[in-house]
Amino acid sequence: MDNRETYTVEIAGLTRHFPLFEVAPGVRIAIFNMLGDTYVVKASATWLAEKLKDTPADVLVTAEAKAIPLIYEMSALMGLPYIVLRKTYKSYMGNVISAETVSITTGKPQTLYLDEKDIALIRDKQVIIVDDVISTGSTLKGMEQVVAAAGGHVSQIAAVFTEGDADWSRVMALGNLPVFVDNA
Repeated sequence: MDNRETYTVEIAGLTRHFPLFEVAPGVRIAIFNMLGDTYVVKASATWLAEKLKDTPADVLVTAEAKAIPLIYEMSALMGLPYIVLRKTYKSYMGNVISAETVSITTGKPQTLYLDEKDIALIRDKQVIIVDDVISTGSTLKGMEQVVAAAGGHVSQIAAVFTEGDADWSRVMALGNLPVFVDNA
């Protein structure tokens, strides 16, 4: 690990060094994992909550797992309930709503599940989708599909980072991470 190249970023006034990992031949990304970094979680949640304070919202929604501490902190700051879309179906979830995605970090299809008990929290409600990093947009698209299928309306999308050079103008984010492509 000591030899791994890193990419240095500032997140809400904090400096962090993200390790670079190859996710496809010749393509590397800076891995942002806020799990266990309480300072980054709190600073990012505070920044996003302040920027979202005038956004119509009834509930926050994220996908399992790395954004869970972020959405928890935002929920506490904003006084809104939050929902975590699970990536594994459990029998106690009942009649779920689901959507399939492909994450850049796994490269494999994943399914997002909305627990039956949470559908009423979304139906006819304004929803802010929250994520740690939005890269390809596949997980975001899956979250939007689940919200729409549950009868909710996405009022805003928020993330700590977007990634790459796609048009992320509809996403409120603290920053953008580059995708590193080796020119062989």
